[in-house]
Amino acid sequence: MPTVTSRQNPIVEKYRRAARSDDRTLMLLDGVHLVGEALAAGVALVDVAVALGAEARPEVAGLMKQLSRARVPFVGASATVMAALSPVRSASPIVALAARPSGDLARVYDDGARGLSRAAAALVVIVADVQDPGNLGAIVRVAEAAGATGVVAAGACADPFGWKALRGSMGSALRLPIQIAAEATRAIADARAHGCRVIAMAPRGGRSLFDADYTQPTAVLIGGEGPGLPAAATDAADERVTIPMQPPVESLNAAVTAALVLYEALRQRTHETHKNTKTTKAKP
Repeated sequence: MPTVTSRQNPIVEKYRRAARSDDRTLMLLDGVHLVGEALAAGVALVDVAVALGAEARPEVAGLMKQLSRARVPFVGASATVMAALSPVRSASPIVALAARPSGDLARVYDDGARGLSRAAAALVVIVADVQDPGNLGAIVRVAEAAGATGVVAAGACADPFGWKALRGSMGSALRLPIQIAAEATRAIADARAHGCRVIAMAPRGGRSLFDADYTQPTAVLIGGEGPGLPAAATDAADERVTIPMQPPVESLNAAVTAALVLYEALRQRTHETHKNTKTTKAKP
């Protein structure tokens, strides 16, 4: 394979621009896990760099075989070049550049728009002003795990396709539809246009998490660390929901909040589906 040994090679600046999110057409995938997830998800890889000598490692050798079969170009990189290409403190043995997803809003709300069963109805997380990329990535990960149909990163959110958020999502951002909105109020309007009821998570004063209904097409608003949701977004929601907390705890991490509400939605939807199935079977 071709090799790169100089940090002055143009490929280095290309990776650095992607790492800084300066190039919004590309995303940087750092490490064996993310590159493997991208290949499995059919993500279009543009460039791949493998640390010289890392091809002897079984997990890297396996990826190189997959890259060859998929006809994805890759180069070998010296240790100094890999240190420049990989944004983590200890350079990964493989990094890649991939085309960013289109961010098609229709895909985020696809299930709800097609009027499927309650269990398959749209369940979208609108994340407003979550600036920690690790938190945002964790929200995307739990959204996929709990069966959400998509995530909208609104307002002053971290870049959901930045390398830190991608690592935090553990590959979920490569599969789950994600859209970026300039403002939370715009995202709320889009949710309503797709038939969703909008629920705003509030630290206090709302209906209990366990009393709200998530069985219909739903968009859940989650605010950023510290200030929470913008007042305009909370006021625009159909309902405020609060997670019961024992004092003196006043708030929870945004990703924890997302996990609790999404799994309550999953519980309700699964229960509703099982109840309807049993009712149907009981008919003569």
